[in-house]
Amino acid sequence: MRDLHEYRVDVEWVGNRGTGTSGYREYGRQLLIRAGGKAPLEGSADPTFHGDRDRWNPEELLVTALAQCHMLSYLHMAVRAGVVVTAYTDAATGTMRQQGVGGSFTEVVLRPRVTVADASMVDAARAAHADARDACFIANSVNFPVRHEPEIVVHPATGSAAAG
Repeated sequence: MRDLHEYRVDVEWVGNRGTGTSGYREYGRQLLIRAGGKAPLEGSADPTFHGDRDRWNPEELLVTALAQCHMLSYLHMAVRAGVVVTAYTDAATGTMRQQGVGGSFTEVVLRPRVTVADASMVDAARAAHADARDACFIANSVNFPVRHEPEIVVHPATGSAAAG
């Protein structure tokens, strides 16, 4: 089927300190994530859960996936709308509520700052965020709100001010 896509990752736990999971504090949460010949990602648990703060944790990766998916969907929608994007950054945040031994995300807020080539593109650039939200496979797969607080800025060469 052309509309069915499969993604494979390999996850390997590398936190055995010699005694395996003989106790809650006796093992490391370090892991490696590999996919299709790419450089491995070093993962761990969140430091709150005895993880290594120097490695990516699953919660960060979920927020990253949402921000990255929105950005890629947005750039596509910008092209379709005739908007020339010259820069894009996002300061995304996710909120998770722990409940007993589990928990769940309550929301993710994406804060894309988009620079466009011309002031005439600001309205279309803002509207493209709604189209990107609808097109993002990851956002359509989660059961919590993914909010967007975009800022549209006009490229400095045009001399126009920022538009909120």
